[in-house]
Amino acid sequence: MSNSSTSKADGTVLTGVSETALLTLLVRATEARRPDAILRDPVAVDLVDAIDFDFAKFGHVRRQDMALRSLAFDRETTRYLRDHPKATVVALAEGLQTSFYRLDASGIGNEFRWHTVDLPPITALRDKLLPHSDRISVSAQSALDYSWMDEIDTEHGVFITAEGLLMYLQPSESLGLITECARRFPGAQMMFDLPPYWFAWWARKGLLRPSLRYTVPPMPFSLTVSQAADLVNIIPGVRAAHDVPLPPGRGAVLNALIWAAHRLPVLDPLRGVTTRLQFG
Repeated sequence: MSNSSTSKADGTVLTGVSETALLTLLVRATEARRPDAILRDPVAVDLVDAIDFDFAKFGHVRRQDMALRSLAFDRETTRYLRDHPKATVVALAEGLQTSFYRLDASGIGNEFRWHTVDLPPITALRDKLLPHSDRISVSAQSALDYSWMDEIDTEHGVFITAEGLLMYLQPSESLGLITECARRFPGAQMMFDLPPYWFAWWARKGLLRPSLRYTVPPMPFSLTVSQAADLVNIIPGVRAAHDVPLPPGRGAVLNALIWAAHRLPVLDPLRGVTTRLQFG
């Protein structure tokens, strides 16, 4: 990737919810630049440097949450790929995530395939700026346009990720997407994350403002830990729902909070949800 100002890609083409891809990218890259980083993500660092955008509008970005989320998704994807080394990973609304490159460099093997599903402005940026691989395919469309499912090779297994997606959809859309994935991909797995109810409520009210120039988009959908677990009783084809804990971060206080959040049921309504579904 080139870092010269004349060759940088215009990040302002991403607006609304799509603009959050720039925020999450910046948070990951900022963490990855640290000498004591919990996430190694050199492709994210290069990607930030290749985009012409006023990243300062996002305010404070020295935080670990996005890196921890990515590590959790990487860990569960890796676990699946160990058992299904030739599987296809489907990244719904992938944004500017760089998960493929982290996994490809992790030693998990080079037989798995990757399928990106996202809107054309995002996929155009990815095509222009990210390293190409013949193992990556793309559907330049909404995840809610289910025709992307026709493009997926199911022979060797399917692992679907919805990292930072479902909270921005209407409840009927999110549940409908999970339902259709379960119907179309029996035997597959799907992983998603959601904010706690209080966080989503603040976003819907326009109260999440990390800076004077940026307001987090509304988040119409969220689930509690118990509601996510109950998807096995609500959605046909969901065989199991696993609550995925966050990995350890940096700092004793943060790690104590992570430990408590996943072991004290009284805190379940206060924490976000990261769930891995198994389809039967």
